[in-house]
Amino acid sequence: MSGKSPDAYRTISEAGEEAGLPSHVLRFWESKFSQLRPVKRAGGRRSYRPQDISLIKGLKHLLYEEGYTIKGAQKYLREHGVAAVSALADGAPAHVAPEPARAADRPGTPAQADQNDEVAGLLFKAPQPVPGARDESNTPPAGVPAGLSRPQRSQAEHALERVTAARARLSQALSGSS
Repeated sequence: MSGKSPDAYRTISEAGEEAGLPSHVLRFWESKFSQLRPVKRAGGRRSYRPQDISLIKGLKHLLYEEGYTIKGAQKYLREHGVAAVSALADGAPAHVAPEPARAADRPGTPAQADQNDEVAGLLFKAPQPVPGARDESNTPPAGVPAGLSRPQRSQAEHALERVTAARARLSQALSGSS
């Protein structure tokens, strides 16, 4: 970050550096998010205000950390406003996921039979609809949260396979050491 005052305007390269993004991404986001409008100086040079940089950081959080699509982030911005998205710049979650139900809390289900669900609940957020994503009618495997995009579901399935394999190795090691 530059030695400028926190209230000073930033060039596109300074804004990108502060937000951790390349300049071309900021230019692209200007075309996708009408709320992101830096002041344009003579010759078309952009000057970003502190509130512009907060919005950029909030958008980065939605897109890069929460996994929103551009359309989903546009919808979130329309529904919640610039202030709410700017508040995400500090890394606050865009939504609060409810705690996953434990296998022991489900009626009629033995606690040990669904330990994979409990382990997956620790690894993944509870199922939440992905803003802007299409509903895919095929049901994910047991232990993989619903409402994920295809790439997220694939990653979840792979992680669940690794957890299941690790659990089997741990059970084998524990039974061999008794």
